[in-house]
Amino acid sequence: MIDDAARCPCGTGLPYGECCAPVHRGERRAATAEALMRSRYTAFAVGDVDWLLASWHASTRPRSLELDPGIRWLRLDIGPTTGGGPFDRDGTVVFEAHWVAEGTRGSMRELSRFRRDAGWQYVDGDSV
Repeated sequence: MIDDAARCPCGTGLPYGECCAPVHRGERRAATAEALMRSRYTAFAVGDVDWLLASWHASTRPRSLELDPGIRWLRLDIGPTTGGGPFDRDGTVVFEAHWVAEGTRGSMRELSRFRRDAGWQYVDGDSV
């Protein structure tokens, strides 16, 4: 895991303990779809499979998830969002996540869909 004083991997500039850690620990819910997206990116970066599964909508959640330990997540860029606010039921977030593995750099770009029932959850996404 990551120390609470370390800068949060999601890119807000805040310490992990003030940013994504309280969401990961269940101390508060992500207020927006973007905040959930950032917490999910951070979960990938720190290897928190439990949070990734817990934040995945039950209608699309896989039974299990294995992360590639050879991938190091470097940076998250957030693009356009639609909806996803505190009073919305649905939202989308476009993001680009940059990584390195075995000396090779790359990125993945996705349009992610989110739904708010009892809190925001990731539904699915399409590569863009």
